[in-house]
Amino acid sequence: MKRSIIFISALFFLISCKSDKSESKAELNQTNPETAEVKVKENPLKDAYFGEEHLHTGVSMDAYIAGTRIGPDDAYKFAKGEQVKVNGQMHQIKRPLDWCAVTDHSEFMGEAYTLMNPESENYDSEVPTKFRNATDYQEALGLYKTYVLDVLAGGDNPHAEFWEGWEAVKSTWKANFEATEKHYEPGKFTTIHAYEWSSAPNEGNSHRNVFFRDTNVPDIPFSSNESKDPEDLWAWMQDQRDKGMRVFAVPHNSNESKGLDFPEQTLSGGPITKEYVETRNSMEPLIEMMQIKGNSEVVSQFWQKDEFADFENAPSIAKFNDRKFEKRNFVRYGLTRGLKYEQDLGTNPFKYGFAGGTDSHNGSPSNVEEDNWKVGGHGLADRTPEDRANNDMDGEMTVADMNPGAITGVWATSNTREAIWDGMYNKETFATSGPRIKVRAFAGQGFDTSKTSYEDIITDAYDKGVPMGQDYKGDTAPQILVWAIKDPIGPNLDRIQIIKGWVENGELKDKIFNVVASGDRLKSDGSVEPIDAPVNLETGEFNTEKGAPELSGVWTDPEFNPDQYAYYYVRVLQLPTARWNLFDEIRAGVDFPDRIPKQIVERAWASPFWYSPE
Repeated sequence: MKRSIIFISALFFLISCKSDKSESKAELNQTNPETAEVKVKENPLKDAYFGEEHLHTGVSMDAYIAGTRIGPDDAYKFAKGEQVKVNGQMHQIKRPLDWCAVTDHSEFMGEAYTLMNPESENYDSEVPTKFRNATDYQEALGLYKTYVLDVLAGGDNPHAEFWEGWEAVKSTWKANFEATEKHYEPGKFTTIHAYEWSSAPNEGNSHRNVFFRDTNVPDIPFSSNESKDPEDLWAWMQDQRDKGMRVFAVPHNSNESKGLDFPEQTLSGGPITKEYVETRNSMEPLIEMMQIKGNSEVVSQFWQKDEFADFENAPSIAKFNDRKFEKRNFVRYGLTRGLKYEQDLGTNPFKYGFAGGTDSHNGSPSNVEEDNWKVGGHGLADRTPEDRANNDMDGEMTVADMNPGAITGVWATSNTREAIWDGMYNKETFATSGPRIKVRAFAGQGFDTSKTSYEDIITDAYDKGVPMGQDYKGDTAPQILVWAIKDPIGPNLDRIQIIKGWVENGELKDKIFNVVASGDRLKSDGSVEPIDAPVNLETGEFNTEKGAPELSGVWTDPEFNPDQYAYYYVRVLQLPTARWNLFDEIRAGVDFPDRIPKQIVERAWASPFWYSPE
């Protein structure tokens, strides 16, 4: 393969320094007076902001049953870097976040009112008392199955017997709203009004996180109790848009979706129509690439030519709920299948940018560092090293197969709610498996590689191309400018890859191209000489000598066909680091199964570029 790389010296170096459900909702549609007049300086060239897009507190009943008592207020404090009592012990993240969204389940907000408010009518009734007093994992598990899993999977009664009606739902949603407003500090820390719609037909994950741009939010959020069909969620979202609200949804962890996330027919059994693909395209700009329950990019058994596919695949998800590994449950398949829908119906329903979150049920946003996962993510199931080494989280997977989760980076003009939301909606995002690697990419023609200042390079890139998440227009092969810089407290980078997907004669295809590698390791045939930088298994320390702190280049597709629908996304690979279980072994002397790796290759994924023949 012809090498079509142009290296850019020290590209972007400067950035490394840088009663009735229909009642009026007027009381929610209020702006915090302390932030209303704040003027935040904007950077038209944009900065990267890291945040949490998927988090549960004690307001989510499954989290409450497992022992979580943190509410949104403490969760936001934790996101800001404050020490908070998590899963029975004081804990904090190493670095504050730039933004955070609390996404409690809408299905149980009424029950949460009773559980968390002593003045509520049913606070001392039998079932809430059992919830509060459950200190044994097996006892909590039984309650969880009866009152959460069975309900989400399609139980007859969507509410527990202690549910106190729609006013209770409304009160809980309002309390979440108030905490979100309380902690919003424009320019310093952004909070986003959000929740999770938790549909799980036949125990397949069809969940979506729903995000609002501002304080114009509904009186009561739509839940899967009203409908488990995503088409009904989209119809509700359209109703909110018709009322002036700005809202989108993000599907998450497709690895557990049982085919629901990238379907061949609607949930009701009908055909995928032009209206369906257009609606889904409008409502869902992003998809969650990774979270605690596994990486959903690819799985090694279906992508055997991808040498880095064996990453946090969480194989034990197949132990529960009749799940099995299928190619159609992974994001790369969905991206490529979407091209075929576009070819056939004119619109791509899976035209997704990338997000990453934790799905922590401890109220601890972005507690993602491997050496800091001391409190787990799901209450009684994984609160101690012994629990993490031995327990199953029933209905999900073996705890040892879990990971601390992922994080979302957004390129935005400022750290404000509107700018972060707009960056997400426009797909100028990237996900990482936890590290704060920054990655940026543009697709276009004629990038000026002689420029040396960050401002000039970015200005030129926006002038001559489009940022990640957007459509490339042209009838010649796109030039893709790529750049990545290491996490300041992490190891150096190994390489940058571009994954291309396309449709050829009706067949779905994808291929990996190595674009830039540290050192003189990229060969003329496109392969990369492996780098030997093992982790110290006695201490957990990573190699600090090899790799590169920053990688960049411009790549041109050598196999471009202007008649083929295609996408391109960037994947950045870091040098190996210790997995969280190695730190448990070192600190607590516990033993994990031999199949559990002790080191991993963390990574980042930039949202794709899309090409459609004219």
